[in-house]
Amino acid sequence: MSSVSSIRRTVIKAACLAGAGVAMAISVMTPATAQATAEWPTKPLRFVVPYPPGGPLDAMARALAEEVREPLGQTIIVENKPGAGGNIGVDLVGRSDPDGYTLVMGAVATFAINPWLFEKLPYDPIKDFQPITLVASVPNVLIVNADFAAKNNISSVKDLIAFGKQNPTSLYFASGGNGSAGHLAGELLNSRAGISATHVPFAGAAPALTALLGDQTQMMFDNLASAAPLIESGKVKALAVTTKERSFMLPNLPTIEESGIANYDLGTWFGVFVPAGTPEDVVKRLHGVYADALNSPQIQQRLAAMGSDAKPNTPQEFAAMVKEEKAKYEEIVKASGAKL
Repeated sequence: MSSVSSIRRTVIKAACLAGAGVAMAISVMTPATAQATAEWPTKPLRFVVPYPPGGPLDAMARALAEEVREPLGQTIIVENKPGAGGNIGVDLVGRSDPDGYTLVMGAVATFAINPWLFEKLPYDPIKDFQPITLVASVPNVLIVNADFAAKNNISSVKDLIAFGKQNPTSLYFASGGNGSAGHLAGELLNSRAGISATHVPFAGAAPALTALLGDQTQMMFDNLASAAPLIESGKVKALAVTTKERSFMLPNLPTIEESGIANYDLGTWFGVFVPAGTPEDVVKRLHGVYADALNSPQIQQRLAAMGSDAKPNTPQEFAAMVKEEKAKYEEIVKASGAKL
C-alpha cells in the first residue's frame, strides 16, 4: 500500500509540476504575444488596386490610405496591378503572406462576377481571402439617348420595354465590355422583362457613352456618378437606378423594381480584403481604422461625389455579402452567356 501511495504521490506531484510549467509558459507567452500585437504594424503596408490608375477604386484607395496612415503609424503604399479583369492584382494578394501587410481593394467584378466569367480563376474569392469591410455600394443607372426618348415618347422603364417588344431588332444597349456590370445589367433586363435588346460592347465606359450620345445605341447602364452630368445637361434621359433603394443623388428617380421588374438588384461595390489566415487581432485592428476612416468627413464627401454613402460593415457581414453576391451573379452570368 505504501508503495502504491508513493507512486500516486509521485504522479500527482509530476502532474502538478507539469501544470505549473504550462501555466508558466502561458504567462510568459501571453505578454509577448500581446506586445507583438501592440507593435503591429512595424513596417509600411501595401494596398493593391487591381485596376489602372485614375479610376474610382484607385482614387478611393489612395484617400483611405491617407486616412489610416496616422492611426496605424505607418505609410500605406498604393500599388496598381491591373490585368485580366482585375484577376492579376487580386491573385497577387491572395498569394501573399497572411500577416496584414498586404491588402487589396476588391470589387464586385473580382469577387462575384469573374468566378463565373473565367473558366480558370487563379484564386478562390471565398477561401483565399479575409474580408475587412465594405467601402461603398454605388448604384448604376439606366439611361437612354435623349433624342431617341423624345422621338419615341419614352419616359419610363415601362415605355422602354414596350418599345423593345414592339421593335425587337431596333433596340441596342452599349456597355464597357463583354462581361462588364453594364453588360450583365442589360442581359438581366432582357431576361426579366422579356425583351431582346442587342448588346454592343466597347473598350470601356467612355466610348460606350460616346456611342450612346451619337445615337449608335439607344440605352446603357452606367455608373451614376459618371452619368450624373449627362443627365443634368439633358444629353441623356435617366429611367431608373439598378439597386433596391433609390439614390440620394436622384431621389425622384425610381428603381427598376419600382418600375415593375421584380428581383432586380445590381450595383457596383468595392471593399478591403487581406489574405485568408491573417491573425484575428490584426483583422480587428484593420477593420477599426478603415471603418473610422470611412466615417470621416473627407471620405464621406468623396463617396457622396461618387453617388454613394460610406457603408462600413463588420468582417462577418462583409463575408456573408460576398457569398450572396457570388451566388447571385452565377445565375446572371450564365443567363448572359458571357465568357472571358
